[in-house]
Amino acid sequence: MVSLSNIQSALARIRKSIYVSPCTRSETFSELTGNSIYLKLENRQRTGAYKERGALNKLLSLTAEERSRGVIAASAGNHAQAVAYHASNLGVRARIVMPLATPLIKVSATRGYGGDVVLHGANYDEAYEEALRLGGQEHLTFVHAFNDDEVIAGQGTLGLELLEQHPDLDAVIVPIGGGGLIGGIACALKETNPRIQIIGVQPARLPSVKVALSEGKPVTLPSAVTIADGIAVRRAGERTLPLIQKYVDDIVTVEEEEIANAILLLLEREKTLAEGAGAAALAALVNRRIPNLGDKTGKKIVAIVSGGNIDVTLLARIIERGLVKDGRLVRLRVHLPDYPGALHKVTGILAQHRANIVETSYDRAYHNVNLGDTAIDITMETRGPDHIAELISALGANGYTHERIL
Repeated sequence: MVSLSNIQSALARIRKSIYVSPCTRSETFSELTGNSIYLKLENRQRTGAYKERGALNKLLSLTAEERSRGVIAASAGNHAQAVAYHASNLGVRARIVMPLATPLIKVSATRGYGGDVVLHGANYDEAYEEALRLGGQEHLTFVHAFNDDEVIAGQGTLGLELLEQHPDLDAVIVPIGGGGLIGGIACALKETNPRIQIIGVQPARLPSVKVALSEGKPVTLPSAVTIADGIAVRRAGERTLPLIQKYVDDIVTVEEEEIANAILLLLEREKTLAEGAGAAALAALVNRRIPNLGDKTGKKIVAIVSGGNIDVTLLARIIERGLVKDGRLVRLRVHLPDYPGALHKVTGILAQHRANIVETSYDRAYHNVNLGDTAIDITMETRGPDHIAELISALGANGYTHERIL
């Protein structure tokens, strides 16, 4: 099992090549929670995520013979880019097996960092099996994303960095996929200061480590889709689970809408772009998912923003979901007579109450519309839940049958 000395050695090994990411106080989230909230911005690493730490430590730990043969990894995102980037810098050949459905931007980024990309399989599991096959065939060293002691120790350097930046911190909130990041951080912090609380956060759709803790062993969960794709891991690591069992105080889960809203909050309030996994820790905080770190405890808490690599089309959808959850985007279905001027009257009511219409859609055949009437779906930008209630009340007061579309 990884020890504090392993992590200290890793820090000495990688320090000159890894950016010391800022850990700055957020006034917005401090006010929202009644605590002193700091954001550790690992999304500012060269490849956009903390994965560089573990990948580089693993690469620097290879023998000369292993370096000469090269390495291989399986990943659809951040780990792929981290291995490709640092292997290229070290003059080590890196093959990266990525699923066929990997977004083109991630494939291009990995190739741009110097990786020899192989597209294979419908999902990560199939890409992983192909990477093992190719690695054995070509005598390449496999660099696992989390189930590797050198990788875990590298991720743990983030914990030592936090102690240098904020030695008086009370708690750290960490997103969890396979457990490499939280295992390394928890070991570094607890072995240095056992008083510090370590809380892990997983998407509710794939709580692989939470399930592993309850079962006492790693369990493979069914596939599930989550916007926190960077931590969408179906099975906890055999190397990471003992660290989590020993050092982590609690693991909580967050829902998809909560993650989406956290991404939006970070973007709007902190001018910080985070991917789903990178926003998970903050989602747990602002949605009061951590009972012992509730409102107004006055504690100094660090939330790890683990990465910022997000596809722009997905970001657009996430922002839209976040706006809906926040009450700033609403769709109402209004029934009205189908004659000239009917729509003008409805839009006049909405304009009077300062709602901004962004989309309309007519329907005369569905939604139990009476003959001679129509139903119109109106999507509007609003100021929040109170504004929505005001609009609904105004439509009702003017005799319109309506419903909110969720």
